[in-house]
Amino acid sequence: MLLTIDIGNTNISYGIFKGEILIKKGKIPTESPDYLRYLRNFPWEDIGEIIICSVVPQGLKRLRNGLKKFFPKKPFILGENISVPMKNLYKKPEEVGQDRLVNAYAGYYFYGGNLVVIDFGTAVTFDVVSGRGEYLGGMIFPGLRTSLEALCQKAALLPKNMDFTLPKGFIGVSTKESILSGIFNGFLAMTRQLVQILKEKQGIEKVVFTGGDASKLYPYLADLGTLRETLILEGLRLIYENKKSNK
Repeated sequence: MLLTIDIGNTNISYGIFKGEILIKKGKIPTESPDYLRYLRNFPWEDIGEIIICSVVPQGLKRLRNGLKKFFPKKPFILGENISVPMKNLYKKPEEVGQDRLVNAYAGYYFYGGNLVVIDFGTAVTFDVVSGRGEYLGGMIFPGLRTSLEALCQKAALLPKNMDFTLPKGFIGVSTKESILSGIFNGFLAMTRQLVQILKEKQGIEKVVFTGGDASKLYPYLADLGTLRETLILEGLRLIYENKKSNK
């Protein structure tokens, strides 16, 4: 079986594949002081390979050290000993986060080109793929929770340490509800407008939503495209299979 791992700023997402079937998935808090507590429960006797994508260097270092206690083989790590088999048209290709390339590659594999993959996580990323399967670039801006935290910390009279929840109505009738409505509905409106611009200026035909907060927003954006929450884990599997078949 193949263990796929995506180390993000908030969570480490993992998936265990048996062939093409995702048989188990879960998350580990990236800032957890004890990765070993989670790793002990993996079915190590059945795992043959590991592939990792990371945007958190310190998290990758800690996870590598933890994996050595359970898995004797060297894992595949995106950007080190394995790469995303996709033409990257960024001015400085090395600047693109590996997670963005994996999402773009998987999106193209499953849905074809003229595509935007929208990942709602700690940051929101829009990643655009041409009709020929080239990575064109995209957009990055703060995610829902990141925006909420920054607003509450920077504004003196706003409540601190608010958790993000769906607003009860469109018009907030308290400061808390006004903030939640502004963040939530602002993201919906921004997403719709950006997708419309991409359709008009870039010829985008397909939209795929993914990321930790995608399920909260998707019911209000479902007319725009498809939700695929495990896209990055599936992409890691595809990249591993591509590497194996090209040996």
